[in-house]
Amino acid sequence: MTALSDAGTSRWAVLTALVTTSVVLTACGSGGGDSGSGAGQPTSGGTLTFAVGSDAGCVDPQQVASNETIYSVRQIVDSLTDQDPKTGTIVPWLAKSWDVSSDATTFTFHLRSGVTFSDGSKLTAQVVKDNFDAVPKLGALGTLAEGYLSGVKSTTVVDPLTVKVTFSQPNAQFLQATSTHSLGIESSASVKRTPQQKCSDGVIGSGPFVLKQYVQNQSITLAKRTGYAWGSSRWSKKGEAYLDKLVFKVVPEAGVRAGSLQSGQVDAISSVGKANEAALKGGQVTLQRRANPGVVFGLGLNNSRPVLKDTRVRQAIVSAVDRQQIADTVFPTGTRAATSVLAQTTPDYTSLASDLTSDAAKAKALLDLSGWKMGSDGIRTKDGKKLSLTVKWFPNASTNQPALELIQQQLKAVGVEVVLKQLQVTQFAPTLQSGDFDAVWGNVTRADPDILRSSFSTKLANFYHLPASSLDTALSEQAATVDAAKRRQLVTQAQQSLVQNAYYVPVVELQTQLGVAKKVHDVNFDASSRIQLHDTWIG
Repeated sequence: MTALSDAGTSRWAVLTALVTTSVVLTACGSGGGDSGSGAGQPTSGGTLTFAVGSDAGCVDPQQVASNETIYSVRQIVDSLTDQDPKTGTIVPWLAKSWDVSSDATTFTFHLRSGVTFSDGSKLTAQVVKDNFDAVPKLGALGTLAEGYLSGVKSTTVVDPLTVKVTFSQPNAQFLQATSTHSLGIESSASVKRTPQQKCSDGVIGSGPFVLKQYVQNQSITLAKRTGYAWGSSRWSKKGEAYLDKLVFKVVPEAGVRAGSLQSGQVDAISSVGKANEAALKGGQVTLQRRANPGVVFGLGLNNSRPVLKDTRVRQAIVSAVDRQQIADTVFPTGTRAATSVLAQTTPDYTSLASDLTSDAAKAKALLDLSGWKMGSDGIRTKDGKKLSLTVKWFPNASTNQPALELIQQQLKAVGVEVVLKQLQVTQFAPTLQSGDFDAVWGNVTRADPDILRSSFSTKLANFYHLPASSLDTALSEQAATVDAAKRRQLVTQAQQSLVQNAYYVPVVELQTQLGVAKKVHDVNFDASSRIQLHDTWIG
């Protein structure tokens, strides 16, 4: 890492180990991570039209958690750092170098000079401070960003291009957090807007593209930023992006998206489902796949619900689910059944496959022990009440409904009634915040195991209403240690606790599968399996 100061190199080595342990992130499938690579000399100009399945109802990168909206808003903002998707290494972006204290409590970033936002204002240490000071006040939609900055003691302007972030205790995850879209840097003018204004009107970023128009549930239109010259050190092209314009159209039906790509109406599509793979293969389309790190797709249980306070009931649900059947039947080719609460592409993932085997007999025995007796209609009852759970879900992926319908059948086979309730994508965060659910279907992508603390610590949002336990200690301590081996051990303990206590029901690992026209080149996955379009060109 030649961009790092000598003083920070040894300290950097410790943090590098923390974000690269156990895994090398790679692209797989036809086309790998780069569509149409090696297809001649890149050319500038043109419009890329990308069909996505849903709209999160917000165009502020710091508040968006839905992959299909992240694809577009990620192009508006730059981050202090970037993460190499092949090695997990953290590399320069807006920060040309950084120093990390030996105990990982203080992170000092040395900013590039000459960076401007699309409103003409300059990137300074004060702007970074303004962003990090404002993030904890974002509210319901800012949970991810807020979690990354939890425990921050102060953000200090050292000089116009040097900013120091100090935490009250060691925070090993923070360097990787600065590479995420959630901590993308926005102009001071944007920071002063309310979270609601930023969601509806968008933000001013320093990124390679600028938001031109947002029509909720219809489209997001971006234009190339003229004069852009401070891209990530990972990118091949220096200076401005190749493409003049990006149009993200919301097309909820997977079959319609696939047909639009085949006919040339759009240039790329998200969430290619299993049913559309065969039709898209062999034509003028490349399928690109990459497994997402982070918390796997599963049922987030509300552990405070009376029926779900019983560990045996939760464990019965875990045992009743046939993950392999769901992966094979519903999801794209190559999708893996969950073998932990973390995906295998996440640093410090531990296989707990033996705890996640499908075993209907075990599920029935656990429910019998808990006093739930089978009724004449095939649904168990206890004290005159049915064993019934309502699962709330959101149409931000075409696989959600068929996966849940299979789970519904599998749980009914052991006497558990599942009622499926679809809500709008925009209701996801408010639903979690309200606690008005038995279970929700979802996942969270992040290329660092600290996503477990963000998702399950009772000291943070605790959306799933877990009881305080030794899990909290493991989650807190893994974020506070700079010892890679110790962190790995603590992350393993946390995974074991989550799975064995059935606080969450892991089902399948999310695999991002895109369909890209062969005339489109270098649609690149980042470390979190989202896309970066600065190097993308059409020809």
